Amino acid sequence: QVQLLESGGGLVQAGGSLSLSCAAFGNIFSINTVGWYRQAPGKQRELVASITSITSGSSTNYADYVKGRFTISRDDAKNTVYLQMNSLKPEDTAVYTCNAEVVTINPTYIADYWGQGTQVTVSS
Repeated sequence: QVQLLESGGGLVQAGGSLSLSCAAFGNIFSINTVGWYRQAPGKQRELVASITSITSGSSTNYADYVKGRFTISRDDAKNTVYLQMNSLKPEDTAVYTCNAEVVTINPTYIADYWGQGTQVTVSS
């Protein structure tokens, strides 16, 4: 079994920055693609950014509305993925959740896992 834990959310003024972390715990052999999602009140969950496995070159992908402002990165030695958020806007306010495809050992298995989310609030 694998558990994902997000941290780093909080309250920030428009134009400010926050750095989110997603740490994975368990019998982890490797972590493949990781995505950061967000969900605002009354809206559907949407993909913000993703990053492929380190063996695939850690290729990144971003939603158009965060390009140039957000950066996703990973540190596999720490089983952690980050989301650096700069130039934040009030419309970025949402619960941010991490999703990861993880290869485990003993038992060997591949599955997707979700964290519980961390609140990001941007004031105007």
